[in-house]
Amino acid sequence: MKLDTNIIKAICFDIDGTISDTDDLYVKKLANYLKPVQSIFKIKDLSKFARRFIMSIESPANFLMGLPDVIGLDKEIYAIMDFLTNKVSPKPKEFKVIPGVNGLLENLSNRYPLSVVTARDERTSRRFLEATNLEKYFKFGAFAQTCKHTKPFPDPIIWASEKMGITAERCLMVGDTTVDIQAGRSAGAQTIGVLCGFGEKEELIRKGAHLILDSTADLNEIIL
Repeated sequence: MKLDTNIIKAICFDIDGTISDTDDLYVKKLANYLKPVQSIFKIKDLSKFARRFIMSIESPANFLMGLPDVIGLDKEIYAIMDFLTNKVSPKPKEFKVIPGVNGLLENLSNRYPLSVVTARDERTSRRFLEATNLEKYFKFGAFAQTCKHTKPFPDPIIWASEKMGITAERCLMVGDTTVDIQAGRSAGAQTIGVLCGFGEKEELIRKGAHLILDSTADLNEIIL
């Protein structure tokens, strides 16, 4: 399966693990939580252990994230989550962009319309994009409740491609997990799996990714 760069007219990006360096942040937090029990469980390298643990739960986590949408309770569950988030005053959130992505988006936005396609809710997604000064690069955003179904369904990619004025077949979906690849393939789009997030090479290939890159920033070498 080979990526055809000649037909790409627009690009969709996932956020977590693709633009946002969520993976490293989660690893750092989990490693800190495990410090008190490091000697008890004889964990030599906390960061390595934390990364392996997070990677091991990626597929079940994606399933659970999509479950409310599948059973038709997404609106109710997101409303509860939003209520709890607003009720509890959160600590200032740490945001980290994957190295090289800022420059990549600046370059790509001069040539292609760009959209975010994420299973995150709109409020926290926009908060991240605004805090990192990346919002200016994206024409549209398909969030958790933008469409009737979110990823791994094709709906948000089809919606984004229509907003950008192209067919989904001329769109490229870039993401780090199997749900990104599955959603892209179901929509008829080309897909790139990146290894800077939560997914692993073998599972991304199995889902039909047209290309695998070590980092989202490597896209510079492919279509620029």
